[in-house]
Amino acid sequence: MTTHVGLIGYPLGHSISPAFQQAALDHYGLDWRYERWETPPDQVPAFVASLRNGDRVGSNVTVPNKQVVVPLLDALDDTASAIGAVNTIVREADGRLVGYNTDCTGFVRALREQGGFEPAGKNVVLLGAGGSARAVVYSLLQADVGTLGIANRTLGRARQVVDGFARLAAEQAAALYTLEEGSSHFEEALRQAHLVVNATSIGMWHGPAEGRSPLEGHTLQPGTLVYDLVYNPEQTPLLTQAQEAGCPTLGGLAMLVYQGAEAFERWTGKPAPIEVMFAAARGALGMQSPT
Repeated sequence: MTTHVGLIGYPLGHSISPAFQQAALDHYGLDWRYERWETPPDQVPAFVASLRNGDRVGSNVTVPNKQVVVPLLDALDDTASAIGAVNTIVREADGRLVGYNTDCTGFVRALREQGGFEPAGKNVVLLGAGGSARAVVYSLLQADVGTLGIANRTLGRARQVVDGFARLAAEQAAALYTLEEGSSHFEEALRQAHLVVNATSIGMWHGPAEGRSPLEGHTLQPGTLVYDLVYNPEQTPLLTQAQEAGCPTLGGLAMLVYQGAEAFERWTGKPAPIEVMFAAARGALGMQSPT
């Protein structure tokens, strides 16, 4: 019987996870199928319940459902519990659904290996306050980041992120900003930043803010590493803006593959074929290019 695993999120038109996950499954000759399961938040409870039976053994979870799934699971690992967001669900042999967060290792591994950046002691500005942003905050705290400012359209959600990490409030001198033009405090934070991370969906192909940059109207300091977690399109408006300002850049493809590799290993118990996954991801991204 064919085993099924997939991706829960909404919308999913931009996703290339099925391409590189299926390539990894095929590499081992497994009779598994990785599928898109487009699921609006109000349909998530019923869908998660369906993972408990039949031939579905788990899923990835993407926006906007990374926090929605948390109360629907039987257990979380320590990382997912600390973050309060899940991007990987595994159905255990006893039928329990366990939530993990592999975004953390994916984020830091890409930052260090692909970006050549060590976050310890550095000044960071994070854009966004959703599930992905929470994983980034956790990762940066684990890496002993120097200072961290969080910018979001609404300060309330950014405050919730800070309140969820006591160490951030106590040691990292967290500052909150709104993503609006004319904020002198935010502009100063951008000038002082060694790293700017976009954890919003702004600029994502097929997203509500396709073709836009989250830093429209703002100035980037030359030399600041700009890391956009959006991976489709590969060259986002933010990355273009950053390059024009003289900033080194890092796109979201490496993080996507690395977090997917950890999920693959949790489902299958086999080492992830990283190079196979990268090749399939790049191929799928080229075929989906909106240009």
